[in-house]
Amino acid sequence: MQGSNTEDPYTGLANAIILQAVKDYRDALKKLSRGRANKDAEIKKQEILNFFRSDWFGVLTEIDPEMLIRKLDEEV
Repeated sequence: MQGSNTEDPYTGLANAIILQAVKDYRDALKKLSRGRANKDAEIKKQEILNFFRSDWFGVLTEIDPEMLIRKLDEEV
């Protein structure tokens, strides 16, 4: 038995996907908060919002997507 980590590998992958989306969303928000038009950041933000609100996100986690979006928006 390896260590005490009993996390299902699929749960670990799901968490990694969500954490990357959160990181990318924060990055897009920071770029957009600089006040200059940034089409790439706006596209990335919209893609991630679509992911957060997708059925696929609901398969990966039980986190309320609107609460997550609200919390991330408050950070910036």
